[in-house]
Amino acid sequence: MFGKLLNRARQMITTGVRVLQDRLQSWTKPASISLTQACIHDLVRSKPQLVIENALLRQQLIVLHRSVKRPCLSQKDRALFVLLASRLHGWKAALLIVKPETLLRWHRQGFRLFWKWRSRTRSRQPKLAPETITLIEEMAANNRLWGADRIQGELLKLNIKVAKRTIQRYMCQARTPRPRGQTWVTFLRNHANNIWACDFLQIYDLFFRPLFAFIITEHGSRRIVHVAVTRLPTDEWVAQQLREATPFGEVPRYLIRDNDAKYGSHFDAVAVGTGIEVLRTPIKAPRANAICERLMGSVRRECLDHILVLSEAHLHRVLKEYVAYFNQARPHQGIQQRIPEPRGSVDGSGKDEGKVIGYPVLGGLHHDYRRAA
Repeated sequence: MFGKLLNRARQMITTGVRVLQDRLQSWTKPASISLTQACIHDLVRSKPQLVIENALLRQQLIVLHRSVKRPCLSQKDRALFVLLASRLHGWKAALLIVKPETLLRWHRQGFRLFWKWRSRTRSRQPKLAPETITLIEEMAANNRLWGADRIQGELLKLNIKVAKRTIQRYMCQARTPRPRGQTWVTFLRNHANNIWACDFLQIYDLFFRPLFAFIITEHGSRRIVHVAVTRLPTDEWVAQQLREATPFGEVPRYLIRDNDAKYGSHFDAVAVGTGIEVLRTPIKAPRANAICERLMGSVRRECLDHILVLSEAHLHRVLKEYVAYFNQARPHQGIQQRIPEPRGSVDGSGKDEGKVIGYPVLGGLHHDYRRAA
């Protein structure tokens, strides 16, 4: 009888302990409790249970790391990660969803924010009087040749002591720094009229036979200086085109070309004889001859892509008409929407009177708009 009562008591105690553990576990789920409560709960658990739960959590993190590329972490999570890692010796092995470098970067950011807060300005009011600041800005604006030392000396004459760095800070607000020397854009603009560029444009006629158009352009005005067409561009033919493009001594200082084999000894001899210095572009560097490459693209997009070329003479006639439109009627962005060779006077007199008439170019592919006389 006593044994039955003892067994019954043990069963009741065991059942009560299990119910208490289940109730405690339900109260201490990770989704419903804080980190502090979970740590308190772990203090009363056995080490094997903690190891097994740790392994289960690690496996879940591994699966999470495979499925989620970038987990969303708040600033509170980052601060907690940094704090826990600082108290754990093997913290690098315990990180799974972030890299150790990321955690170290968060730690450095925290240090920067901390020292930024420690070194913040206690008062927002400037240490200098507003009259002194106005005087420094006035001196900097009215005396462009004065530096910080010169302004500091003038202030000392007035019994005003200001540090050099303080003067430099207010000088930058009063005037922009002067550019040293000549800018690259100004240099190119000054020398553009002395630079020509040339290149070949390969086209296929109606029967898929190759044709070559040789074009020379001027950098300054974007004017097409010369255009010629052939089926066999030899060195002698290219040299002759350079002669025709430079009549009566009208030659540039520099001529840009690529490393095509069509330019041979005859071409170089004509260039040297006329006083032209030939500049070769680097291999596979079309940007070195960007203006000429842009011209070739304009010829294709605005003319040749819309015309079936029948023969060499047909291509030459089409390019001649397009060159006349390109030089005398087409505005260019590179020269502020101006025309390379404008017709008539350029003073603008009488431009706002008369009816506007559109003259077709290349069979109506483009139109040249002018005012009737």
